[in-house]
Amino acid sequence: MTVYSGPVFDMAVNQFGVIANHLEIPMDERGRILMPKRAVTVSCPIHRDDGTVAVFEGYRVQHHLTLGPTKGGTRFAPSVDIGEVAALAIWMSWKCALVGLPYGGAKGGVNVDLSTISKRELEGLSRRYMQEMIPFVGPHTDVMAPDMGTNEQVMAWFMDTYSMYQGQTVTEIVTGKPVSSGGTLGRREATGRGVAYLAKRVLKELSINPGSATAVIQGFGNVGSYAALELQQYGLKIIAVSDHTGALHDPNGLDIPALMRHAGAHGSIAGFSNELTFDPEQILTLPCDVLVPAAMERVIDATVAENLKCRVLAEGANGPTTPEADLVLEKRQDEVFLIPDILCNSGGVVVSYFEWVQDLQQLFWEEEEVTRREYAILDRAFDHMLQRAKADKIPHRTAAMAIGVEKVRAAKNVRGLFP
Repeated sequence: MTVYSGPVFDMAVNQFGVIANHLEIPMDERGRILMPKRAVTVSCPIHRDDGTVAVFEGYRVQHHLTLGPTKGGTRFAPSVDIGEVAALAIWMSWKCALVGLPYGGAKGGVNVDLSTISKRELEGLSRRYMQEMIPFVGPHTDVMAPDMGTNEQVMAWFMDTYSMYQGQTVTEIVTGKPVSSGGTLGRREATGRGVAYLAKRVLKELSINPGSATAVIQGFGNVGSYAALELQQYGLKIIAVSDHTGALHDPNGLDIPALMRHAGAHGSIAGFSNELTFDPEQILTLPCDVLVPAAMERVIDATVAENLKCRVLAEGANGPTTPEADLVLEKRQDEVFLIPDILCNSGGVVVSYFEWVQDLQQLFWEEEEVTRREYAILDRAFDHMLQRAKADKIPHRTAAMAIGVEKVRAAKNVRGLFP
């Protein structure tokens, strides 16, 4: 029996089983590596603007603290449940280990539809959630970050709430903060930049000229928009994008800076153009060189995987591809080059680590230094994944996850079991 359930958690368990079998991990070791160390569920009551009280359910899952504090985003969305949060925490562990960060994985969230609450209510909910989490988090225990539905402002409220409780400013309790409140230059762009940088690296591996290449972006939030902008700056034409309100398609290439300005002003791509509207159901199977799923989990199932017409699949979202789709992509390795999520979108946690380090030292870097260091870490992790995949003749996701799981397993084994 377990408190964790749902398709996203089942997917994380399935993926781990594949890796554990590949690494021949004994059955009696697997539970200790896979199961989260701690899960917290809290009630978050707030005063509504009309004077009533509403209660929202919040979660935080810390997967392991073997290598250092846990690290992970906080999601405000109506889909949030304990199983989804646990799966995201597990994936974060493999991600941090793959890129060599001294963290375990964590994730948190509140089950809330943001369209139903005001900004004042959002502040109240953010502060109450952090207040409830204070006994379980800290700069050397668990460091929060933004995720879907949260942003720099929410992180500033988190940091302020924790600091008021401590009686001093503790900037290192969260990352993804505004630069004016201890954030780092380059954090907002980091995940999307990393996705685009790795996609460009793969195009070079495949001898495809970025200047003649095309890209499709599913999801136009923080990750998707900056990935699109960076890819366009590399010379690619962004021929289609989508978000929760619809899709746009232009074979001649969309004006990404203009689209970002529109989305920033209106909260979505809706209303940008009536002439360019497109069926969002078809966006994943459009012919293109680079496809970036940067929205939700489990959007690429076996049927979609069979019909992908991209050369590079750069997973900007967490868990966008189901295990059934992975079996299809394994057969299509010569047609579709997969950059798995735990590598492809790791630029965000890499630069979050830089922010944490800068806050602890109170010594801040220029943006060029942040980006240079981010790309160096991504290059190293990409090389390790590729070498492992070729040496063991395994898919890229298996190689990337095997590296991460091995590091976590080795750290647990060398520390032993206490008491």
